[in-house]
Amino acid sequence: MTRKNIHVSVVFALFLIFIHAGGAQQATPVQRSVPALRVGPGDLIELTMYDNPDLSGRFRVDEKGDIVAPLIGQVHVEGSTAEEIGKLIEKRYLDAEILPSDQDYATVFISEYASQGIIVSGEVKQPGTFPALGVRMLHDVITAAGGIQPTASSKVIVTRKGDQDHPITVDYNPDALHPVVPQIQIFPGDTVMVPRAGIVYVVGNVMRPGGYVLGGRSVLTVEAALALAGNTGKAAAANRAHLVRAQDDGKKVDVVLELNKILKGEAPDLAMKDGDILFVPTSTGKLVTQQAISSALQIGTQLTIYRVGIP
Repeated sequence: MTRKNIHVSVVFALFLIFIHAGGAQQATPVQRSVPALRVGPGDLIELTMYDNPDLSGRFRVDEKGDIVAPLIGQVHVEGSTAEEIGKLIEKRYLDAEILPSDQDYATVFISEYASQGIIVSGEVKQPGTFPALGVRMLHDVITAAGGIQPTASSKVIVTRKGDQDHPITVDYNPDALHPVVPQIQIFPGDTVMVPRAGIVYVVGNVMRPGGYVLGGRSVLTVEAALALAGNTGKAAAANRAHLVRAQDDGKKVDVVLELNKILKGEAPDLAMKDGDILFVPTSTGKLVTQQAISSALQIGTQLTIYRVGIP
């Protein structure tokens, strides 16, 4: 191989290393440190004593916060971390001269946190408190709660028990074309809240009337919402559609839209916000009133909620 070819190969190899390192850095999630969890009544402790299987075992914390360990009896563990419990039990064995002090012995693992459930609330099918048995990931916990509702936002808020002031917001959308399921562990005492997403409604003479979830977006244009609804049906009065919006005081504003001009780029496209109703009447119909629009939405409970178009 010539010197020139060697030089080119080295440069190319360095380029690949640089790209790989940059990609790995981007893909690494950044998470806050989680404070050590503390034991309470009902929790199950797994104690392993090195080279002493007779002293090892699984012990349930009683209502007083104690466990009964072999040969040393009751040990109060409530309020302690796994590491603190290991050191305490090891000290008790050393003080009782049951074990020599020439090496470390105790390893403690909390296999069940019965005292600290995981709270799942918001737009899930079965909100409630769920046991923290073993390692629980975000998707596992939401699945245990029956999965998300169609009205769920694509942002999920996780609040750590020991860090209430710094909730973590993560993208979560298992139903997307490219599913977004973050690998985040949920610990005992944590709260998972799935907020309600903004929804806009497209009803009347359209191909697919229903509610359309905004997901992580705050607005959706009229043209984009109409496209999600499959555009207008036959004999639609595209020159006198209605955009109904509730104000902060509860009053509703009805804006008449010329959809045909918006679709041709001859009129400005408006942004729809959470709760907006786009009503497309039929050209043979009478003058549309807000009552007629509300009636169309009341079918409502029968309206399908679509999560189409969420990234």
